[in-house]
Amino acid sequence: MAPKLAILDDYQNISPRHFAHLTSRVDISYFPETLNPRDTAQQKQLIQRLHPFEIIVAQRERTPFSRETLSALPNLKLLLTTGTRNLALDTAYCSERGIPVAGTQRRPPGINSTVQHTWALILGVARHIARDDAAIKRGQWQGSLGITLAGKTLGLLGVGKLGAQVGRIAVQAFGMSVIAWSTNLTQEKADEQAAAMGLPGGSFKAVQEKLEFFRQADVISLHNVLSERSRGIVGREELQAMKKTALLVNTSRGPLVDETALLETLNAGGIAGAALDVFEAEPLPVESVWRTTAWGKDGRSEVLLTPHMGYGDEQIHGWYEEVAQNLERWLNGQELTVRLN
Repeated sequence: MAPKLAILDDYQNISPRHFAHLTSRVDISYFPETLNPRDTAQQKQLIQRLHPFEIIVAQRERTPFSRETLSALPNLKLLLTTGTRNLALDTAYCSERGIPVAGTQRRPPGINSTVQHTWALILGVARHIARDDAAIKRGQWQGSLGITLAGKTLGLLGVGKLGAQVGRIAVQAFGMSVIAWSTNLTQEKADEQAAAMGLPGGSFKAVQEKLEFFRQADVISLHNVLSERSRGIVGREELQAMKKTALLVNTSRGPLVDETALLETLNAGGIAGAALDVFEAEPLPVESVWRTTAWGKDGRSEVLLTPHMGYGDEQIHGWYEEVAQNLERWLNGQELTVRLN
């Protein structure tokens, strides 16, 4: 019998064309509806769904695979994922089980897709693009004034490759000052990241005290990796430290921000606005207060939402093509590329 392949969380049905040439060799099932294993009931559903499958293809970190989940999948022989890494997979446990895990390496040239989306959100919420578009289509005209970015301070919570690219645009395109904070960040490291972007030393100023970082920034953009240590790294105290005129932008991971504290802050108009591409629960439930609240009205902050599209561009086609090529290698008994364990 052909091995059973489960392709998960392909919201836009992009993958089938890339696996079509393998349909005579594998029995493919598609599951675009995400189940969240952090919810006990959904974890049981996930295990029941995937129990028969020998091969699973994960779309980045949409479905986490912990030791607990993986241990309940005795038929699993191969775990493939899009992206160069996936911290939501327990690769160490897979190694114990002898299950190979492999990713993809394709990266389009130039400015990263998530960086582009970050700036789209910063500009979108600062200039009220979505609200003004909706107002015009309702027959209305001008509302409130936009926020000028020139001369303001951008705060990077995390100054790795993506954060550094966002910072470079802030400096070169808008003449913004850039500050940065992350656990153990030094000025030397910040200077190294600036140099990698072709900027002089001091272009990214490392702030040692976390709350001071939140007090200084006019726009805060998150670029942290999600781990148990970084979960909730932006909490009530940090949000209360922000300027009332400040903006918060998250294109990284939803759980980096304490969602309850953020909702309280935005409902009270504690900051000028937030632009979010990522959420605690994804896909965002239809009844979610993020969808149903009248943001920007009755004293509430402006809120701009997108459906986790930071990396959702043409590169996904390239990722699925690589995954299909890796699957074909495995079927042919060849070495996998981009091994993650």
